[in-house]
Amino acid sequence: MAAEVHHFSPPEIPEPTLLENVLRYGLFFGAVFQLLCVLAIILPVSKSPKADWVSSESKTWEAAKKPKASSAAQLSKKAKKESKKKR
Repeated sequence: MAAEVHHFSPPEIPEPTLLENVLRYGLFFGAVFQLLCVLAIILPVSKSPKADWVSSESKTWEAAKKPKASSAAQLSKKAKKESKKKR
């Protein structure tokens, strides 16, 4: 009995098909993309002064285009929101 030798061979695993490879790598890249999205939400991004200047320039341009009546309406809406916040 001790002289008997058992030859165990590993099970035969078929080569992955093209669809299985696409699925595997697609899931991998999807997981990496999700991690990047979560990190983008968690980690703060500092704004450059140039970006602030561009956004303020566009706001002043939009304010110049609007008529005075709409600015008065906006002021009344802001006053209403502030009074609701105080409650």
